[in-house]
Formats: sequence, structure tokens, C-alpha cells
Amino acid sequence: MTAEAAEAVEMRAALVRLRRGTGLPVAFGGLVASGGLAPDVGQVRIAELSGAATRALRGLAVSAGTGLGGKALSLARACAVTDYQGSRHISHEYDAAVGAEGLRSVLAVPVVVRRRVRGVLYGALRSAQPLGDRVLNAAVMAARDVEHALVVRDEARTLLAAASTPVAGSARAWEEVREAHGALRALAPKIVDPALRAELLAVCGRLASAAAPPPREAPVLLAPREVDVLVCVAAGATNAGAAERLGLRPETVKGYLRAAMRKLGAHTRGEAVVAARRAGLLP
Repeated sequence: MTAEAAEAVEMRAALVRLRRGTGLPVAFGGLVASGGLAPDVGQVRIAELSGAATRALRGLAVSAGTGLGGKALSLARACAVTDYQGSRHISHEYDAAVGAEGLRSVLAVPVVVRRRVRGVLYGALRSAQPLGDRVLNAAVMAARDVEHALVVRDEARTLLAAASTPVAGSARAWEEVREAHGALRALAPKIVDPALRAELLAVCGRLASAAAPPPREAPVLLAPREVDVLVCVAAGATNAGAAERLGLRPETVKGYLRAAMRKLGAHTRGEAVVAARRAGLLP
């Protein structure tokens, strides 16, 4: 799955959540146009529709400062109007498309990642009614979901690129490899896109086995969460620290650690880390 396809999946899911959370019958949105490596914050193209009766809005290019979405794009904050065509607070370049869909009350919420607007989500009614705080808050939460997905994807791509770069055999270089390995392991469960998640875990496997000699005995098989806990232990985390990083309870972390130690034939946390590295499970 390409990055664009994965982002489209995230956007569609967010629109469904927006409609469910707000009760609005129509939702649509898109991400900013990507010009090269960085997105062009000057324009959003409406790529996804949910609950629409026509295709009038699909493909619409909304420029910063124009219409309701362009206002949200330029101000980087949520905006709403009770009667789109009659509003004096927005410009009206897109009245034809909005009118063709029969929309009246509309809200627009920007998707903001690291202070950069990356997209806009819209929700709308086909009648002129005020959109209250509950509706606006639910729409903002849907936008936050997209923001989180984009942050995770950006971090994953950055770490993958760093992990794919050959490293020298110095202690400092291997420390950086181990840090990247730990960050990738922590990110993997948060990735919705199965192809990207598999790519992350494959890179983790290559990093883990890079410093280990070929095994002479049958390989030790640890559950993914057992490896995740050992990654945290290797970084010096306590059980409570590992639990916070992995989103688990401390008792659960303790159970995974005991199981990993038993499989590795280790009696201490330090022995478990050493044994895992020898087995090619950790870098």
C-alpha cells in the first residue's frame, strides 16, 4: 500500500468517526497537496466523501483563505457557518459545489501536525441550524485521530530511513542502532497500515540480527511483546517505565519479562538482555 493510499484509508475512517460522533449526515475532507518532500499548505484537495449524495465536492481544490475550509486552513483553527451561501464571514468561490450537494450548516476542522496544517475535515447539515460545542468537539477529536496517524507514519518513515543507513562498528553507532530499534518496536503496534507495520518489524529483525553471530543452536522464539519488554529493559527502563512506554500494566510487563527470561535461560534482567543479543533478538 502506497503512502497516499494509506492516508486515504485514514481519512475515510476519520470521516466515519466524525459522522458517528457529531451526528452530521455528511462529512468530507482531504490532505494538503504534496509538492515534493513537503506539503504545500496553500491548498487542500477534497478527496474523500462520506454520506454525500453527489460527487460535486470530490476533487475540489480549496485554497488558503477561500471559503470555509480555506479559512480554517489559513487560521489553523476550526471554523463553522450556519448558512454557507448566506454567510458574510467567508468568501464564496465554492458555492456551486456546496449548493449542488445541498449543504447549509458546515464546519471545517484543520488537521495540524507539528504546527503545520496537513489537511481539513468537514462536517455538514442540509439545513441551516447552529452547530453546538458538542458537535465541534467531536469533529476536533476526529481531526486529532488523523493527526496522530500522520505523526506515527512520519516517525516510522524517518526511523526506517535511518535504520536502512549502514553504520560503522563503533560503540556509539551501535547505541544509535539500538535506540532506533527500540523506537521502531514501540511504534509498530500503533501502525494501522499492515504493509508499513510489516516493513517496520522486518527492519527491526535486520537490526537485531546485524551484530549477532550465526546461531549454533535452535533459535529462541519469543513473543513480540516479550521482545518489546526486553528492548525497554535493555534501554534501562524499569517495569513501570516499560509499561508506560508500551501501554501495558506493570504486572503484565513483569509476566512478559519472566517468560522471556525462562525461554532464554536467564536468571537476571541483564542476563536476559545479553542472551537476547546473542540470539539475534536485540541489536
